[in-house]
Amino acid sequence: MQWAYIGSFTSGGGRGITVAAVDPATGAPAPRTSVDTVVNPSSLALDPGTGVLYAVSDTEPGAVAAFRTGADGRLTALGPAVGAGGSGPTHLSVAGRRLLTANYGSGSVSSLRVEPDGSLSGPPVVLAHHGSGPDAERQQGPHAHQVLPDPSGRWVLSVDLGTDSVRVCALDQATGALSVHAETVLRAGSGPRHLAFHPDGDVVYVLHELEPQMTVCRWEPPSGRLEPLAEVAIDPEGAPEGGRVHPSVVCPSSDGRFVRAAVRGSNRILTFSLVDDPEKPQLTQSVDCGGVWPRDLVADSSGRRLYVVNEWSGDVTWFDVDPESGELRRGGAVEVPAAACVVFS
Repeated sequence: MQWAYIGSFTSGGGRGITVAAVDPATGAPAPRTSVDTVVNPSSLALDPGTGVLYAVSDTEPGAVAAFRTGADGRLTALGPAVGAGGSGPTHLSVAGRRLLTANYGSGSVSSLRVEPDGSLSGPPVVLAHHGSGPDAERQQGPHAHQVLPDPSGRWVLSVDLGTDSVRVCALDQATGALSVHAETVLRAGSGPRHLAFHPDGDVVYVLHELEPQMTVCRWEPPSGRLEPLAEVAIDPEGAPEGGRVHPSVVCPSSDGRFVRAAVRGSNRILTFSLVDDPEKPQLTQSVDCGGVWPRDLVADSSGRRLYVVNEWSGDVTWFDVDPESGELRRGGAVEVPAAACVVFS
């Protein structure tokens, strides 16, 4: 049985973490149970090696919780939540025996020890970001929005919306210390929010929140260097009159033939073809996301379906993916109030 774990904002009426069984024939997630012990679990990460689910508590101060996943999908807490070492954590990822969090509110990245049973222990080791950007409202200081290891496992990349940059860090697994190796500066005022690696591991797609664009970068694992190559416009089709669009998540397909982006404001999912060249995405389709304010975008392990988490409409929609053309066809939707993110077992 495949399970979907859906995080939601409890402050907005969400249920916390909803556990849903995924129908293998249709892809429909059917909610079975939920856990509301974590406030605002806006980001989840599942360790495939241990089956442990981790959740941030997007609060001030922030925290992180760990859960054992059962064969029936039920979640069992592995001890109390542990402080994240910063405020407003918006993303987390597993890097070896360390759990990393991006703390948006305090503009920092934290590292927590993962014990053999998957539980967490502190105190966190914190790397503070420094800098600002030209947007006086959104970039008055650093705002780390995402942190994740690269496919080689040698480096950690952190995306900072406030400083218009991506930092490449070295992680000491023994101490948990993160040290900045290099920093790639992107367009001023663009507000990078989220990045993803092409399956080949040598191209990175950085999506920007404050300007509707995606930056294509070359990634060099031996040297730990991220080199911007080109900017791709995110079509503001469907944006509210006088309003702005805010891209949220970028998601390459597992076969490396397509990359997709979710756009809040216009509520669109854009598909770009990478068939000719992974460094030159070509827009091939723009579809309605099926809800309002798409915050997360995740493909299932088969690549046959794409799931969209719509925060404001409170639902998760899914699309069937044509394996040849990459075209998305609406499959259905399930209600999940104040939904924020989803991961699959």
